[in-house]
Parts: sequence; structure tokens; C-alpha cells
Amino acid sequence: MTTQKRRARDLGLAFPGSPGPFNAITDVPGVRVGLTTLIEGDGDSAIRTGVTAIVPKEHGGSAVWAGAHSFNGNGEMTGLHWVGEAGWFRGPVLLTNTHAVGVAHRAAVGWTRERSASPGDHGWVLPVVAETCDNWLNDMDTQAITDEHVRAALDTAASGPVPEGSQGGGTGMIAYELKAGTGTASRQLSIGGATHHLGVLVQANFGRRRNLSILGKPVGTMSRAPTVFSRDQGSLIGVLATDAPLHPLQLQRVARRMVLGMARTGSFGGDGSGDIFLAFTTAGDPLAQSDAGLGSLTFVSGDIDTVFEAAVDATEEAIVNALVAGETMTGRLGRTVHALDHALLAT
Repeated sequence: MTTQKRRARDLGLAFPGSPGPFNAITDVPGVRVGLTTLIEGDGDSAIRTGVTAIVPKEHGGSAVWAGAHSFNGNGEMTGLHWVGEAGWFRGPVLLTNTHAVGVAHRAAVGWTRERSASPGDHGWVLPVVAETCDNWLNDMDTQAITDEHVRAALDTAASGPVPEGSQGGGTGMIAYELKAGTGTASRQLSIGGATHHLGVLVQANFGRRRNLSILGKPVGTMSRAPTVFSRDQGSLIGVLATDAPLHPLQLQRVARRMVLGMARTGSFGGDGSGDIFLAFTTAGDPLAQSDAGLGSLTFVSGDIDTVFEAAVDATEEAIVNALVAGETMTGRLGRTVHALDHALLAT
């Protein structure tokens, strides 16, 4: 992974909640992240794109309980029909550009099947692959991403700090008409006297400049950087991981709360934006059965508000981290998108 850029807390921004040691989705034990970044050429066919891989458990083919929420469906996240039906999925989560969903899906199937303990006992895989559109800076029609790029992101997935901004699937992405992309944050939770972890990773590619608000400060109207779009377009993909024991309906509820973190940064959820959220827990095994063919599920039965609050807080901070890490980029057709001016965040 690349050198870590400055983050929102480095600038003195006081977000609520207590982050984990990496302040990243990788603070959830067993969760790993890998990225492949492609920055090539200029002019009409400039490539500014990539792939982000999230591997939920140490064994890449393991199943996890999950829930999802589509706030605005102008986008794609594959596998969600099965998540809604069964409450779990198996394999990695991949984030990339709109025209690379197919190749990412194909590569994920092969990668996951190769890591199945007994390939014959589970003959199918429905990977989760999500996209946002980077065609302002990237020539998506070139379809530069290959199986090898996807597998590189999967094979290099690791714990620890996660590169942000123009990295992985977020390479060519724009939020609030400023350079953004990949962002992450985490929170530590106390539930029933036990410490748990919750982390969020976003691919931020949404919003109008005038609406950008950071911890209540109208940063968007203060910015002097050139604007990019005439309407809200793009998307936000958010992936939440936790080791707190939650059942699928609870995870659906947690995924819904991620929208509130998005709203805190100023978004009104424009018609052109595809805002889709996935939440999963590493606690439990959906495929485990007793000799009698029965499974069991442990879940939080008391106050779940602690989890809800952490989901909102971590989503908000992950989006801001994507913006803070963004660096001015010139891409397709000579178009330039400027970085957020950190001086605007001074308290």
C-alpha cells in the first residue's frame, strides 16, 4: 500500500466517537483491503481508475451475515438480491468503475472458487461488486481494468492503514465537485461490557459543491475551486464491517443509517446519484450447521443505538477523509478536478 496522506483528524477536525488504531475498516479483526490503481496516459483515452477489494474474513471464501440499503438506485451493487433473500454473502467485495463491473465479477468468482476449502460442496458464487462512474476523468470505454488488476487487489489485501483519495476504485472519483475517491474510518463500541469494532469504507463520487458541509461549516460555498457539474451526479458506495453480533435485519437497519452520515456532509441525495450501502458482520458463520442440520445465531438483543450512532459517525468521517486525501488531478480530455483546500477547514 502507498504512503498514507493527511487525514481529517490530522487537520484538527474533531469528529465524534472513538476510532480504532487505524481509523479504518481494517480495524475490524480479519477484514483486509487491497487496491489496484491505474493512472496512464492523457488526452481522450486517459486512464484514471482502479479496483478496491475488501476481504471480509481471513479465508477469502467465507460467508458473512449481511444487510443492504439502496437510498437512490442509480447505480449497481451485484449480489444484493441474495443478500436480501438469505441475509448473507460469500467472498470479497469489489469497488470499481461502472464499465468494469463485469470483469471484476468474473475475477472474483475465480478467485473465490480457488480458495474454497471443498469446491465441490458449494458450486456457485454471487460476488458483491459495486460501481461509481469516473468518466469525467477516466476513459471508461477503454475498459482498462483486467482480471489481473482485480486479482492483484485481492491478493494484496491486508490489514493496517488504507490508502485514501485517488487510490483503487476511487482513483478517478469526484465528490462535491472536488477530487475525492476512497475514504475510510472506524469506531470502537462497548456492547454488553465487551469491546467491538465497526469500520466504514466509501467510494465517494457524489454531490454539488454548494452543499458541502464539514462539521457544520459551509465549506462548499467558501471554496474558490472551479466547479465541475451543473447537477448532482455520481454515486456513493459505502461498505460497513463490524465484529458485533448482528442478525441480517439489524444489518439492514445499520446500512440505512449510513445515509445519515452522507447527509451530514451536505448531500440531499440527487436523482443522478446511486447511493448504495452494504453492512456485514464477521461474527458467526451462516453456513455452519450442527449434525442435526440446525444453525444458531447470536445477536445484540438490547440497545442497538450504539451501533447506529457509530455507523453514522464513521460514514461521515470516511467521506471527509476521501476529500481531505484528494489531490488535484487532470484526466480525460484535459479536464482538471481540484483538491479541497485544507485551509478552509481551519477552526
